[in-house]
Amino acid sequence: MTDLTNKYDFPEGIVLPVDKPYRWTSADVVRKIKVSLRNLGYKNIKIGHAGTLDPLATGILLICIGKATKKAEQMQAMPKEYIAEVELGATTPCYDLEHEIDQRYPFEHITKDMVLEALNSFLGEQEQTPPIFSAKSIDGKRAYKYAREGKEVVMRPAIINISEIELISFDLPKVLFRVKCSKGTYIRSMAFDLGKKLDSGGHLTGLRRTENGDFSMKDIIQLDELLEILTPDEVTLGEE
Repeated sequence: MTDLTNKYDFPEGIVLPVDKPYRWTSADVVRKIKVSLRNLGYKNIKIGHAGTLDPLATGILLICIGKATKKAEQMQAMPKEYIAEVELGATTPCYDLEHEIDQRYPFEHITKDMVLEALNSFLGEQEQTPPIFSAKSIDGKRAYKYAREGKEVVMRPAIINISEIELISFDLPKVLFRVKCSKGTYIRSMAFDLGKKLDSGGHLTGLRRTENGDFSMKDIIQLDELLEILTPDEVTLGEE
């Protein structure tokens, strides 16, 4: 955090690995930081993020400020790591907890070995169908908008790559696993597909991004701490 205090020229560019709070959108985080920077006198500074996190997810959200916004697309394409919790035996329309459970399935037949085999089957390059409740663009309109209107649309599968996957805990109906994946991977879809592979259902009940490219949890900055530091009393503009 010392790089942010007293003497930092934000327009020259900085990337902040912020811990996105639960139930905040990625855009919420950007707006909050932008307001703080405006209060410092940076009225027209550019700010964005590299890689959206769903509202119910937490963890590393790369905030790009100033000239660093030019690197956002490049950083968004970097591999990411997540810790995911999945509840088996039930599905939701959005594949996570944003909506209520819509269907229940048996799960008592599932064993740890079955889960290990199913998880390992995700390794490598494959096609994945995004959730309809997602920001994927279909004919110029976000997929989730069609879903909210009750309209049926065909979600086109995308090519993704899972380079690492590890079962952390098995305690039916919950399983916890770590996954390292390529850009564009929907862990919600993995949760749904895992349930199908196990002749059951599945939905995501927890998600934390623990790596984004070269950034890991050791680099993470809590949003409330960052906002406390970004005050006129703590930062001197444009000084070296």
